[in-house]
Amino acid sequence: MLEKSLSGSKRYWLWVGFLLVVILGGFLAYLRQYNEGLGVTGMSRDVSWGLYISQFTFLVGVAASAVMVAIPYYLHNYKKFGKIVILGEFLAVPSVIMCILFIFVDVGRPDRILNVLLHPTPHSVMFWDMCVLCGYLLLNLVIGWTALGSERKGFPPPAWVKPLIYLSIPWAVSIHTVTAFLYSGMPGRHLWLTAIMAARFLASAFAAGPALLILLCMIVRKVSTFDPGKEAIQSLAKIVTYAMIANVFFYILEFFTAFYSNIPGHMHPLQYLFAGLHGHGQLVPFMWVAVVLAFVGIFLLVVPKFRRNEKILPFALLSVFIAAWIDKGLGLVLGGFVPTPLEHVVEYTPTATELAVTLMVYAIGALLITILYKVVIGVREEI
Repeated sequence: MLEKSLSGSKRYWLWVGFLLVVILGGFLAYLRQYNEGLGVTGMSRDVSWGLYISQFTFLVGVAASAVMVAIPYYLHNYKKFGKIVILGEFLAVPSVIMCILFIFVDVGRPDRILNVLLHPTPHSVMFWDMCVLCGYLLLNLVIGWTALGSERKGFPPPAWVKPLIYLSIPWAVSIHTVTAFLYSGMPGRHLWLTAIMAARFLASAFAAGPALLILLCMIVRKVSTFDPGKEAIQSLAKIVTYAMIANVFFYILEFFTAFYSNIPGHMHPLQYLFAGLHGHGQLVPFMWVAVVLAFVGIFLLVVPKFRRNEKILPFALLSVFIAAWIDKGLGLVLGGFVPTPLEHVVEYTPTATELAVTLMVYAIGALLITILYKVVIGVREEI
C-alpha cells in the first residue's frame, strides 16, 4: 500500500520537499552535536534535561491519545469513529517514533542506548518506559496496517487482531503513566513530586492528542475527498473539552497544595514559572499565554454554538494544543530544575543547534504522518 504515497499533486510534493530540507538541515546540526558533544546545547550540570526531553514528554501524550478513539469504537461499538480510528492509530506511530528520536538525540553517545537492551535493569523506570514505548509502536503499526489492508480487500480484519486491539488500550495508558513515574519518583524535584503526576499527564494527553487529530482530520477533509465525518469530529471535540477541564483542575490542585501548605520547595518552582524567582523569569510570558489559551479554548469548546462552528473550532483546538504544549513541552521539565538543590536559579535557553535538531525530529514525524495519511486516503478513495 506504500505505493499510494508515491503519487500526489504538486502541492503534496512541495510539502514533502520542504520537510526533507528541514530534515537535512537538522541532521547537519545533529552531526555537529555528535562530533562536539552536548556542550553545544544549552544543557548544563544543573539543567540536565532540556528541549529534547520536554518534547519527548509531550509527544508521549500525543501518542497515547489514540486510545480516545479506540475505546469508543472497539469497546462501545461507536461506529461514528469508524473512519477516524485508523487516523488515530497512524498518528500514534509517528508520535512514538519522534519520542524515540528525541531520546536518541538527547544522549551524547547514542550507541550506549544499546546498554538498556544488553544490560536490562527491571528495577529502573527507564527500562520499562523503553518497553512500553516500543511495544505500543509495534501494536499500532500492526493493528493499523492490518486493518487498512483488510479494508482495502473488502474483508473484516483477521480474528487475531482483536486481542491486540484490546491490549493496546491499557498499553496506551501505560506509556504515559510510566513516563509520569520517571518524574514523580524524584524526591529532589518538588514540582514533579506529586501523586497526581500520572493523572495530569493523561488528562493533558487526552486533550492535546485528540485536538491535534481533529485538526489533521479537517486538513485531510480539505485536501482530499475523504471525510472522517462531522459527528465523529464533534464527539471527539467533547472529549477534548472534558479532558482539558480535568487538566486545568489538576493544575489548580497543585497550586492549592503548594501555597496552602506554604512549603517553600513546592512553591518556588510555581513562583518561577508564573511570577519569576530571584529576578529570573524567562518562562513567565509563556506560562501566562498557556493560561489564557487554556481558558479561551475551554470556553469555546464548552459552548455548543462555538464548538459546532467549524470556523471557530480549529482556533479552539489550536488554543488547547498550544496550551498543553507550553505546559508539558516547556514548563514542566524546565520548571522542575528550579531552584537547584543548592537553592540557586539556573535558567536554560536552547541553542540554535538544539532548535535545528528539534525541528528535524518534528519534520520526520510530519513526513511519516503525511505518508501514512496519504496511504489511508488512497485506500479509502480506491474503495
